[in-house]
Amino acid sequence: MPKSSKKKDALPDWALDPADLIYDQPGHFSIADAPNTIEPLYKSKKDYRRQLAQMVERIDELQAIMNAQNRYGLLLVFQAMDAAGKDGTIRRVLTGVNPAGVQVYSFKKPSDEELDHGYLWRIIQRMPERGRIGVFNRSYYEEVLVVRVHPEILTDYQRLPKELVSDTQAVFDHRYSEIRNFETYAARNGIRVLKFFLNVSRDEQRRRLIDRLDRPEKNWKFSFADVEERGHWDHYMQAFEDCINETACPLAPWAVIPADDKLNMRLLTTRLVLRELERMHLKWPEADERLAKEKSTIRKNLSND
Repeated sequence: MPKSSKKKDALPDWALDPADLIYDQPGHFSIADAPNTIEPLYKSKKDYRRQLAQMVERIDELQAIMNAQNRYGLLLVFQAMDAAGKDGTIRRVLTGVNPAGVQVYSFKKPSDEELDHGYLWRIIQRMPERGRIGVFNRSYYEEVLVVRVHPEILTDYQRLPKELVSDTQAVFDHRYSEIRNFETYAARNGIRVLKFFLNVSRDEQRRRLIDRLDRPEKNWKFSFADVEERGHWDHYMQAFEDCINETACPLAPWAVIPADDKLNMRLLTTRLVLRELERMHLKWPEADERLAKEKSTIRKNLSND
């Protein structure tokens, strides 16, 4: 049943328009020019919580309308270096949204069954249904990020025939094309795609990894692999730049979010999710012809029951 309409406070004005962080054309992104930090968008933690709650409430309302309308879905893809804050951002953006309207999947290393199929096979099975918000914590983009940095994965782990991966640059060119086609297919079937790169600096990542060592309650989050992958930082930055430039398009844009300040990062991400839902121009479905004609009679009968 529709929620009662009540006047909403206008969203706060920020010096930075979140839309300025969107890349929807190929070849326009430079990792060197992308900021890791910006001026705070909040006056205090209390103000941050107020802004976040206000936007999440509106996301919840729009998701309910999207579910009733049953024409659109929304896929949110999160990619970042380790310790950038993907888990916390996803949790903050969606806490308060009806859990029945959200699907979250965290993609780990492929299983044996998944490795026996193409790399998009497991992804297709996890795409959100119409009416729902789907969230991918890591995604098919690992195939042009981690695999780009470690191309030996193609033969040693993914079991691909050597003749198909002898030219690794051709492999990644093909994957960029396949990803573009997949996202276009999704969008043309009503599933909007919005991709986030949480752009944390190397220094900030180091501080967060040390924090995981120093705080016992965070030890469980520490991974030796995270430290090892820091040695490939420059290669990862080039891989991110290339994949964004190859796969940014109007139907599936990238949002590059400064991630050194977690509170800013969450506010920006939430605003962009809200913006994407608002761009759908969602409306409650109208009553069908029979209900429209018989509504008064039905109400009268129910009242007298």
